[in-house]
Amino acid sequence: MRVGIVAESFLPNINGVTNSVLRVLEYLKAHGHEAIVIAPGARDFKEEVPDYLGYPVLRVPTVKIPMVDSLPVGVPTRAVHEALAEFKPEVVHLASPFVLGGAGAVAARQLRLPMVALYQTDVAGFATKYNFTPLANAAWEWTRTLHNMAHMTLAPSSLTIAELEEHGIHNIHHWGRGVDAELFHPAKRSEVLRRQWDPTGKKKVVGFVGRLAAEKSVERLAVLDRRRDLQLVIVGDGPERDSLEATLPNAIFTGALRGEELARHYASLDLFVHTGEFETFCQAIQEAQASGVPTIGPRAGGPVDLVQERYNGLLLDVDTFERELSTAADWLLDDQRHAQLKDNARNSVANKTWEALCEQLMGYYGQAIDAAKNQPQTIFGPRPELPAWATKALGRRPA
Repeated sequence: MRVGIVAESFLPNINGVTNSVLRVLEYLKAHGHEAIVIAPGARDFKEEVPDYLGYPVLRVPTVKIPMVDSLPVGVPTRAVHEALAEFKPEVVHLASPFVLGGAGAVAARQLRLPMVALYQTDVAGFATKYNFTPLANAAWEWTRTLHNMAHMTLAPSSLTIAELEEHGIHNIHHWGRGVDAELFHPAKRSEVLRRQWDPTGKKKVVGFVGRLAAEKSVERLAVLDRRRDLQLVIVGDGPERDSLEATLPNAIFTGALRGEELARHYASLDLFVHTGEFETFCQAIQEAQASGVPTIGPRAGGPVDLVQERYNGLLLDVDTFERELSTAADWLLDDQRHAQLKDNARNSVANKTWEALCEQLMGYYGQAIDAAKNQPQTIFGPRPELPAWATKALGRRPA
């Protein structure tokens, strides 16, 4: 199969969107499929990769947007249409489409190509967090238009599916995320690393892994940072790092990590806490669970499907998260139950391999191809109106 992937984010930027695209490409390569990636350019041209596993990566120009300042946003240009037209994919994979992915959707529609759109980023939620309510309303309008142009939308959690349906998006299917249970493993626990964090050897270690940005609400960990019996470890980087270092003066900030070093940090924690309520999935929770670490998450979005209460962790209401966090941490760290919770966390990901998830994705590709054959002229009824940037950048062609 020939797959054209249009991604809102890609290497060298590491996040949930990039991670899932990499795993899909690895599966496609292992099974003899062809692919092309269209993605934003890096901030520094020297960091760009011209290909991945031999698959070409076409870069488009980028701009800075205040709300996502640490990530380059791809500019929709005619190059997207031209690349897809030349490659002639059997299906177009839109990875978290919004800006560049919008161009991919328009181009695929013009070229009569089957589309699968993966909903991975809660842009409207981010806008709300940054106090851009009008932008949040516009984001939902564009998200609905864009995803209803596709033959199928894939969403990673039950609450996300319900929210998309509530906002008028059709034909949604569930597609979760796999986890590398060999990389992220309890055996990676490092007593040397723990002693670096806590020379006394008496503290329990609580960690967060993720982008340090406002939508992650990492400041909610302040209640734990004030405790002398806990050591807080923050793994990640982003625009909020300086302010978080001031808010959490006792925490250890490691910066962004990946690979074996990241796996060691996960496995060396006693408890993982995810603080943000805008996660459509939350891969960091799965990686912590694979590492044998009980987790706390908000009762919102993706964590609701991943955290099984009192089995592998606890869910806290968003409005009372900070008030309940310290008590929840004590319950999970209790010596009489902690070992069982660690085993349960690892068992939670036993069947969540990327191989199985990508096999499911190939099935969805097939369904989209069949749908395109049955609907050669329109996708889900009347043609949606396109925003000004799409018509200006790509031109308006007959549907």
